[in-house]
Amino acid sequence: MSTHQSRRFFLGHAAAGFSTLLTARLAHAQSAPKPAQPEHAVTEPVGIEVNARPIPSFEPRDRSRTRFGRLVYRSGLVLTSPHRGFGGLSGLRFLDDKGERFLALSDQGTWFTGSIRYTSGKMIGLDDVEAAPMLNAEGRPITEKRLWYDTESLARDGSQVYVGLERVNQIMRFDFAKGGTRARGEVVPTPPALRKLPYNKGLEALVFVPRDMKGQPLAGTLIAMSEGGFDADGNLIGFLIGGPSPGQFSIKRTDKQFISDAVLLPSGELLILERKFSWFTGINIRIRSIPLKTIAPGALVDGPVLFEADLGHEVDNMEGIDAHVTAEGETVLTMVSDDNFSLLQRTLLLQFTLVE
Repeated sequence: MSTHQSRRFFLGHAAAGFSTLLTARLAHAQSAPKPAQPEHAVTEPVGIEVNARPIPSFEPRDRSRTRFGRLVYRSGLVLTSPHRGFGGLSGLRFLDDKGERFLALSDQGTWFTGSIRYTSGKMIGLDDVEAAPMLNAEGRPITEKRLWYDTESLARDGSQVYVGLERVNQIMRFDFAKGGTRARGEVVPTPPALRKLPYNKGLEALVFVPRDMKGQPLAGTLIAMSEGGFDADGNLIGFLIGGPSPGQFSIKRTDKQFISDAVLLPSGELLILERKFSWFTGINIRIRSIPLKTIAPGALVDGPVLFEADLGHEVDNMEGIDAHVTAEGETVLTMVSDDNFSLLQRTLLLQFTLVE
């Protein structure tokens, strides 16, 4: 990446206004009236065109390098669309075992569905992309209610889809067996402490532990993690909702990182995607691995860093992660970025193979 590109990229993130720095903007946002309809929300289902440009190497400084920690770069795409509602992608979940059909959400209450097209194991484009509004129990877009947007986290339990709303610190459940993205959502009861998470630093990651996951005491539990809600010791707060052992736990915070998403692997590894922003270093992202069996009410959990990247790599504001296993038995991680609907940022789709 050239010096000019790096500077332009850095300024783009600064202009986007990450919550870690722009306290004054947040204070203004809290007092200023909010529009009933976010600017980039869609109001009805619509098929959209999404263009894809390949990213041949993850580190432009060394194009021959493919391994980064425990990840091996497979392929990447820069996604653009003439549809003004495309962008702000904050969560991603696959709807099949092949890593093709996907469900994504924007932080303005919009569903995106479609399929990833591959050639020789590399992503080359998206097909059949549709945008649709998230609907409330009355069948109206959830964004019609003040502050009911900032949909930042996504989890699946079969046809049941959970969405975390950051500004109001609520969780909604949608039964996709009843119309897919046309399904009406209902609010899920949550612990009082969850609803008291800081404004704009609330729910950022949701993971559902499959009910048939053998040997896991948390089977049937929805795990909810905050972006910047801290316990008394400065560690990040998480919640166990439903399941056999509901309660609150903490994730050890190190290197001033904030949680942006998480995914549970069949092996029982909970991978947490994290990011931080600094005026001196720009954007940094990393992935930590936490054994699911260590999570319990009252626990403080931690785990090793598997992957790190910064502005010297092809990254942006990475906010979503999911995984699938190929027919050859390879575990593939897919990450997506939130461009904040900024012309100076990018929507990236990146894939890596997880190795030992």
